[in-house]
Amino acid sequence: MHKQWVLQSIKDAEKIEAISTVLGTPCALSHLLVSRAIATFSTAKAFFRPSLEALHDPFCMKGMEQAVARLMDALFVKNEKILVYGDYDVDGTTAVSMVYAFLAALPGAHVTYYIPDRMTEGYGVSLQAIEQARHDGVTLIVTLDCGIKAYAPIAQAVELGIDVIVCDHHQVGDLLPPAYAILNPKQADCRYPFTELSGCGIGFKLLQAFCQKTGRDLQALYPYLDLVAVSTACDLVPLIDENRIITYHGLKQLEHAPRPGLHALLQLGGLTAPLTISDIVFKIGPRINAAGRISHAALAVELLMEKDCVQAQRLACLLDRQNRMRQELDETITQEALETIARIEQKQPRKSHVLFNKNWHKGIVGIVASRCIEQYHRPTIVLTLSNGKATGSARSIPGYNIYEAIVSCGELLHQYGGHACAAGLTLSVENLLRFQERFEQVVQRTLADGLLIPQQVIHSILPFPCITRKFVSILLQMAPFGSGNPTPVFASNKVYVHTYRVLKGLHLKLELYQAGCTERYTAIGFGLAQHEPLVASGKPLSIAYSIGYNVYLGNRSIQLVVRDIKSDEQTVAFFA
Repeated sequence: MHKQWVLQSIKDAEKIEAISTVLGTPCALSHLLVSRAIATFSTAKAFFRPSLEALHDPFCMKGMEQAVARLMDALFVKNEKILVYGDYDVDGTTAVSMVYAFLAALPGAHVTYYIPDRMTEGYGVSLQAIEQARHDGVTLIVTLDCGIKAYAPIAQAVELGIDVIVCDHHQVGDLLPPAYAILNPKQADCRYPFTELSGCGIGFKLLQAFCQKTGRDLQALYPYLDLVAVSTACDLVPLIDENRIITYHGLKQLEHAPRPGLHALLQLGGLTAPLTISDIVFKIGPRINAAGRISHAALAVELLMEKDCVQAQRLACLLDRQNRMRQELDETITQEALETIARIEQKQPRKSHVLFNKNWHKGIVGIVASRCIEQYHRPTIVLTLSNGKATGSARSIPGYNIYEAIVSCGELLHQYGGHACAAGLTLSVENLLRFQERFEQVVQRTLADGLLIPQQVIHSILPFPCITRKFVSILLQMAPFGSGNPTPVFASNKVYVHTYRVLKGLHLKLELYQAGCTERYTAIGFGLAQHEPLVASGKPLSIAYSIGYNVYLGNRSIQLVVRDIKSDEQTVAFFA
């Protein structure tokens, strides 16, 4: 797919020079730092050395005082039965594992947990769960990664004498549920200084506040940061501010002392230190998610709380088998979805795709929507039949808020929720055609044509002589990279191919050099085999790439990871 290169231009030469002087960093790195609002020694120190002491005061969050007081009352005064309730994805299962394990370890605590069944109950707080809680004698429910839109179920809980503490990070609707306390920094009148925590992150703040209020040492809470880091990475919340601190220390925990369940998943994924966000997103997240997609997400919670290494290995292998089943379903359904889109596009090109097939697996539709976007780069909704209704997932393209588009069609929907990049929705099958047309009309009106061409952001233009071990060492200290702190992508022109080969028909393995520079660099271009004719032409190339290390037989060497390749003729204006 053709990509438009976009240079992230920073024109504040004074700030770039100043930070170079203070830190002694090369100009290209200083350019990156200033572009990420790091222009002073203090901001650089906070960025390169994230400190847990810099975590925000949890009591700044609206509802925290009430939530902690109610939790303490349930635990220490009334000896109540507490239910920890969470969603079936990575964010929800890590949050439940953390909050349940922490509370259950308190002397005399009566705590249980509940994960809804994706197939029969769907997303969010279910009426079935409320009825089960009443039957079990629960008088306090803590919801995690859900609840902000669950007005009816929470109203039912209140009517049954059950208090609810909502811990959620999704967009807030016009009508808040009648919960005892709501923890969501996206509330309009919440003064918490950071709004982009994951659902597990909100749960962590509740436990942080609980520890502070009860005089407990926060060191007892920090071992749970591996779970929060996994949720933060997989939920694609921005890795800035508090999320950067949490993820930085959570990755250290994963590298040096992970809980048995995560250690078993790391082994299955063949992952070793240093870990990256991509490692978590592509190797750990899918295996945890597989439980909720194929069977029941309680299996993931069981794994994440398991203390015995042998049992953790057994559970991890179960998840791995379910993930392989998920991959097979993913491949089949994606092919069917792409064929459906091809037929639609032949009749009339569209700015959006809303697909429905009653036979598609409910647990896979979100992944399939993402796969379709990789091919067509259009906001995509994939629906299937569940409990007599069309239900599924929406995924967006960079720069377009799909949640707002769905809100514009709200009168046609039974239920919906999510955020700018992803959402879930349910509607009557009878409304499907009307929704498809309404959604397309909204997208036609609100999606700028320029966003339909995928962009490759270039953070800096870099001559090959700048790529030294010192440069790469400092560059990698900017990790963890992810949403909000993207992996730096550089561009170089007048690049020549010394040797190349195609790997497994999909990838390019290259040895590159630049005119005027004798140093050669190995490079890998994943999924770029379609550029072989250009690579083989002998003409000067322009490449967009990130930089890292490749470790082979104990030897570590600098490696370029190529994102896109163009001929120099195509990029003359870009490098002018």
